[in-house]
Amino acid sequence: MSETGVSEAAPGGRLADNIVHFARTLRAAGLPVGPAAVVDAIRAVEAAGLSDREDFYWTLHSIFVKKREHRAVFDEAFRIFWRSRGLVEKMLALLSPVAPTRAAPEKPKAGQARVAQALNEGHGRQAEQEKERIEVDATFTVSGKEVLQKKDFAQMTALEIEEAKAALRRLVLPVDKIRQRRLVASARGRRLDARRTMRASMRAGGDIIALKFRKPALVHPPIVALCDISGSMSQYSRLFLHFLHALTESRRNVHTFLFGTRLTNVTRQLTMKDPDEALDACNESVEDWSGGTRIATALHEFNRKWSRRVMHGGPIVLLITDGLERDTEEELGPEMDRLHRSCRRLIWLNPLLRYDGFQAKARGIRAMLPHVDEFRSVHSLDAVEDLCKVLAGDKTDAITDPRDWMRAG
Repeated sequence: MSETGVSEAAPGGRLADNIVHFARTLRAAGLPVGPAAVVDAIRAVEAAGLSDREDFYWTLHSIFVKKREHRAVFDEAFRIFWRSRGLVEKMLALLSPVAPTRAAPEKPKAGQARVAQALNEGHGRQAEQEKERIEVDATFTVSGKEVLQKKDFAQMTALEIEEAKAALRRLVLPVDKIRQRRLVASARGRRLDARRTMRASMRAGGDIIALKFRKPALVHPPIVALCDISGSMSQYSRLFLHFLHALTESRRNVHTFLFGTRLTNVTRQLTMKDPDEALDACNESVEDWSGGTRIATALHEFNRKWSRRVMHGGPIVLLITDGLERDTEEELGPEMDRLHRSCRRLIWLNPLLRYDGFQAKARGIRAMLPHVDEFRSVHSLDAVEDLCKVLAGDKTDAITDPRDWMRAG
């Protein structure tokens, strides 16, 4: 072995190069892979040898996977990078008289889109270098980012949807905290903490009394989201789930329910670290995605079965639906009234507000509006950013008072 220990272990010097390219792919896909990890991976492969594909996988896995959420991306990157080029089989064929058989193809897994994008980025940059440089005068035109911010989710291309998902994951989440009756320790304040003061005095031998104080605890209010996944709402709900996944990661007491013709609790699925893995779990949990909708039936089940479990602590309820449903107005009004009375604030997010000529004339919408505190749109990235500002306590210019929409309709 040479002093660096790299060239001799790689047939033709290619093994080290391919491990470096593989590490760059992982880094582009979001894994924290540094130069030291690459050197460790090459030396680990030297030490472990190349007996079969599984040993090679676990050798690289032990170096590059630091957290549980890294594994899905690593698995997908390993499957695509080493299978598409057949590098492992080629290297094993050079070292063994009998090459191993290929494994059966696996179904798409979480992280596939990010890995594919990471692999294509390199080809894209290479292709851009080969293309002629074309200068375009963009004076008095808006940037692509501004267009994406205002574009309707339902009108986005596949590439724009991926960019919107990334933007939702990077969104600045609301910093909203409320005072609780529960008291916590504080360096100063008006409430004396007698127990902590006496303990501190006893530790000092009883001679010195250092006063300790308490203050009300500040916590994020619970959030309960009810998302309509019927045919007219599925595209908006899919993208909004990325926002709810980021919200679930950043704070406690976020509960998410999906409803079409039935109600499904997907709170546990959204606690998965990887967003693609979490959304795949949500898809597998529901049976009525892109079907019909029965809002009153879903709200009745939520009020009867889940309200007492998740509506404690004064939650904010986000109701995402277009209000176009099959249940009667007489059933919908009482269920909305009960939901409204059990929460701190009920915000209705309706993508139909993207139309300038929208009027609240549908019977379902007129039955729901008297029982909501705010009526907002959720059709674009700008609308979701406005929602974050509202949750953080800031004001926006949008017309959100449901009484204004009732009078206009």
